[in-house]
Amino acid sequence: MDRRHFLRTTTSAALAFGFADRAAAALEAENVYRKNIGIQLYTLRNQIGKDAAGTLKQVAEAGYKQVELYGFPNADAMVKGAKDAGLAIHSAHFDWECVVSPKDAAMSDFAKLLEKAKEIGLSHLVIPYLADRDRKKLDDYKRVAANANQAAAMAKKAEIQLAYHNHNFEFEPKEGGKTGYDVFVSDFSEDMMFEIDVFWVKAAGVDPVELIKKLKGRVSQLHLKDLKEGLALPTFGGLPEDAFQELGDGIIPMEPILVAAKEAGVVHCHVEQDQSPDAIASIRQSLKYLGTL
Repeated sequence: MDRRHFLRTTTSAALAFGFADRAAAALEAENVYRKNIGIQLYTLRNQIGKDAAGTLKQVAEAGYKQVELYGFPNADAMVKGAKDAGLAIHSAHFDWECVVSPKDAAMSDFAKLLEKAKEIGLSHLVIPYLADRDRKKLDDYKRVAANANQAAAMAKKAEIQLAYHNHNFEFEPKEGGKTGYDVFVSDFSEDMMFEIDVFWVKAAGVDPVELIKKLKGRVSQLHLKDLKEGLALPTFGGLPEDAFQELGDGIIPMEPILVAAKEAGVVHCHVEQDQSPDAIASIRQSLKYLGTL
């Protein structure tokens, strides 16, 4: 069944359950996610490394309204390029070691990072990754959660929301079948949120819609990307470069994800594609797809 046929079929089926009315409301032209769609700039890291200003101009011309930084606080060129192009900057992935493995009990490096985040007007900071040494056992995840909670309390005082961005490894069963993500769900404080990457959730064999619903009120942002059909799932390791697909070209229906996002209180959605032979063409295609929903 081709993608368009699949969408028509699932939409028809949803009518029986009253889904279509909610979907229409969530996906209308003035929908907050479509109106303020973001891009995680890691997608364009190669282009940004050569010409940050020119790349950010192309992002704005493509129709994106906001950007999510990567590598913060070392992101000055991205910040300037985004502001010059008229793009909003609400969120950043940052150097996670200052939270995951802080050099001192006061998390002084994170405190400095918060100061710079406030200076440029960020409202969200995101822990983007965990090194292998920090995710071997459940106790590793418990330590990360405790540190994240401390940092989240600091961020709250600065009026910044801290969140954790998943990959697929957090969903790998550990001792007793429990996962690292289970630890985060149970141990994160009310100040600590999730940024859900729907691609990596699906790669781990988990339904992104059900996860968003489960974490209602605890998900601040989403990453939207599509997953190639035909891969053996679940997988908890790396994936081939062509596993990363433009929205609409893979196996992840975006409509119910955006509906669930609205009902769960998600603030921002960002398109991301970790690997692409032509990143500019990819982000244009994904945005065009969102415009057809």
